[in-house]
Amino acid sequence: MSIVFKHKKKFQLESGSFLPEFQLAYTTLGKLNSTGDNVVWITHALTANSNPEEWWNGLVGKGKYFNPEKYFIVCANVLGSAYGSTGPLSINPDTGNKYYHNFPQLTIRDIVNGFEILKDHLKIQKIHTLLGGSLGGQQALEWSIINPSLIENLILIATNAKHSPWGIAFNESQRLAIKADRSWYSYSDDAGLKGLKAARSFALLSYRNYNTYQATQEDNRGVVDDFKAASYQNYQGEKLVNRFNAFSYWVLSKAMDSHDVSRGRKSISQALSQVKANTLVVAVNSDLLFPVSESILIADNIKDAELEVIDSLYGHDGFLIETDQLKELFEKFYLTQKLKIKRYEYA
Repeated sequence: MSIVFKHKKKFQLESGSFLPEFQLAYTTLGKLNSTGDNVVWITHALTANSNPEEWWNGLVGKGKYFNPEKYFIVCANVLGSAYGSTGPLSINPDTGNKYYHNFPQLTIRDIVNGFEILKDHLKIQKIHTLLGGSLGGQQALEWSIINPSLIENLILIATNAKHSPWGIAFNESQRLAIKADRSWYSYSDDAGLKGLKAARSFALLSYRNYNTYQATQEDNRGVVDDFKAASYQNYQGEKLVNRFNAFSYWVLSKAMDSHDVSRGRKSISQALSQVKANTLVVAVNSDLLFPVSESILIADNIKDAELEVIDSLYGHDGFLIETDQLKELFEKFYLTQKLKIKRYEYA
């Protein structure tokens, strides 16, 4: 069920700014068992909400791999988002007005620190599995460094340890599209929506790839206009405009850019060495935005981490689409951990 948690105290941010208070919309599926060891916490990607049954229904739900009849599944909508958590369209209690352009800068670390507060509210002392893809993977990785003893198993999918110049360039291009919309400079809920539509079109090019479009958007011979690919870009842009806002997109793309596990620590390798969880790192072979090399870097620097690469036509979006392959990898990963425990017991 979807619930709203309200934190009525000042919340300090990495930027030096703060939120006077905040709320997090979150979804729970299933029940916490008597030993408290069945928690599966899912961290979501850029424009998703707190209900993984909606956007990851190949993996989450009754009869699915992460079954609420077995697990206590938690997913919280990130700070800055458009789905019930405190974001740019929320009321600033200090002014009585919506934040809009005055919403403070967020980082992945800020988002995770909010999860820490929610975790304590839910009386969760151990997370059996923490998993997420893309921006969700960034959150999961940061959390596993901030609180290493909390997480037993960590699954990182199509993500990185530091957002790349390539990824930042894509995000900045999207923000340029939003800024090019003259309405962006107004203080209204629908500011920048035309720009957001264009931004989403840019984003899709990084989420998919040449082969994806060749296989799914090829026109019949003789077509000279109204191409399938053009229609697809317009459709996807409009679809996001109807469910999101430009302010949240701006804030969360900036948060993604901020991701760097080495910030305030000695190095990426030193930061990753702090992870104690049994770790599975999954890359998508056709991912242009989070290439396989970024997953290799993570796996090489977390002790005993396992690396798997899934084959997908769909590029970065493969982490949402290729659920059958992911289930096989998860099964193999958990079996490996069980065998390790048995070997330890009989050593």
